[in-house]
Amino acid sequence: MTESTASPNGGPQPQAIPPPSLRDWIAIWSAILGAFMAILDIQIINSSLKDIQGALSATIEEGSWISTSYLVAEIIIIPLAAWLTTVFSPRRFAVGVSALFVIASLLCSMAWSLESMIVFRVLQGLAGGALIPFAFTLILTKLPLSDRPRGMALFAVTAVFAPSIGPTIGGWLTENFGWEYIFYINVLPGILMIAGLLYGLERQPPQWALLRKGDYAGILTMALGLGCLQVFLEEGHREDWLESRAMVALGVIALVSLITFVILQLSRDNPLLNLRLFKERNFLLGSFANIGLGVGLYGTIFVLPVYLAQVQGYNALQIGQVIMWMGLPQLLIIPLVPILMRFVDARLICAAGFFLFATASFLSGNLSPDFAGDQFFGVLLFRALGQPMILVPLSILATAMIAPSQAGSASSLYNVIRNLGGAVGIAALATILDSRAKHYFDLLRVHVTPANPAVEERLALLTEHTGDASVALRLLHQEVFTQAQIMAYNDAFHLIGILLACSLVCVLLVRPMPKAGAH
Repeated sequence: MTESTASPNGGPQPQAIPPPSLRDWIAIWSAILGAFMAILDIQIINSSLKDIQGALSATIEEGSWISTSYLVAEIIIIPLAAWLTTVFSPRRFAVGVSALFVIASLLCSMAWSLESMIVFRVLQGLAGGALIPFAFTLILTKLPLSDRPRGMALFAVTAVFAPSIGPTIGGWLTENFGWEYIFYINVLPGILMIAGLLYGLERQPPQWALLRKGDYAGILTMALGLGCLQVFLEEGHREDWLESRAMVALGVIALVSLITFVILQLSRDNPLLNLRLFKERNFLLGSFANIGLGVGLYGTIFVLPVYLAQVQGYNALQIGQVIMWMGLPQLLIIPLVPILMRFVDARLICAAGFFLFATASFLSGNLSPDFAGDQFFGVLLFRALGQPMILVPLSILATAMIAPSQAGSASSLYNVIRNLGGAVGIAALATILDSRAKHYFDLLRVHVTPANPAVEERLALLTEHTGDASVALRLLHQEVFTQAQIMAYNDAFHLIGILLACSLVCVLLVRPMPKAGAH
């Protein structure tokens, strides 16, 4: 089958990808299972973090590095995955990182100190992070454009379903068996993944000569820049951003390193990552839309559990039971999207998905003290309908004009951008929740005076209920602070909705799919 794609400079470049065999599909399924487990492990640990901190005698600040170390390793390895795949050969690389992921998971369950856990989480993040772009690359290289929607539908499960069920699984395993089991569950899927990759991928010789020609300056600046940026975004809020010398240093190192990396990549004929892919209109606009999607996906998973815990007093298992309603319906919807793409323009499907997702976010921004888990179900179902309509068409639209020879760079850039969008979004949302809560509390406190009849009446009721005027005053103070928090959460959800609306505009500006995609 011959397809018309485009090279990074915009010219037509015919590419022939034969129809996928059963072995190809087994390899793709196995790689997607790996990506699913890798993304699951980002969220599943959040429900068990307090238990792990207690077992390792770590403070809350120290325990945050259990998550941060994984994310830093993941963001560094994603851009390197394409080059390492070529050096070692796809089969060797995929099987090797899959085995490392299983071994690192077992080591995490046996960690005896915070330091050992961080080391093992780094190994797990390096392996898991490599599996995500590898699965994406396999879809681009093994599937012709007509079959690619089905492959992207499978990949979409990793991006939306894994984060949604992660807190639920983590909370249930920790409550019933212990935190170690959140790592044990990686073993059986890992073995299946390795077996499928060994069968589905053909043996190819490694290209050790590429090690001598490696862009090590690019690797160093990229790793240093992305690593420092990820730590800056993850820890900046806790350290009060630029009030901390360490955060300032990290920010400066990240900025200088990434600027140097971009200059190096644009000045070389054979770069580590082909940044010239952004000359292609669909890839550029698709990447911009992907930033908003990252904020929406990871921002919602961040804001909603914190709201349920802080304002509504939910425990980890209760939070997971609410969030799973954002994930379970998508298993039914995702398979329908490739079928719908045969009859409806992918741009319209994607735009409709962003519209539903943005609308759900704006509806979530109408919180009140009585707005809890039950009230979220309708909104989460609305969001669950929109997310699959985004992920499958957006991936196709962004990469349809990219030559298969550039699939590695496209995959790395596309996945790094979504992860960075999520990291930036979470950092911004955490800051907004804190600063806006203080702002609204100051505004509300002005009206809480003895001269206000409503305040006097409320204090009288609380005093009658508690029998102590000082306790009643503290309760009133807490009610005012809770209301300020709720208003801050409303702002956070509104910001997510605005960024998703911007992504919608980007999607409407992309070129239509090549005709081959309809067959």
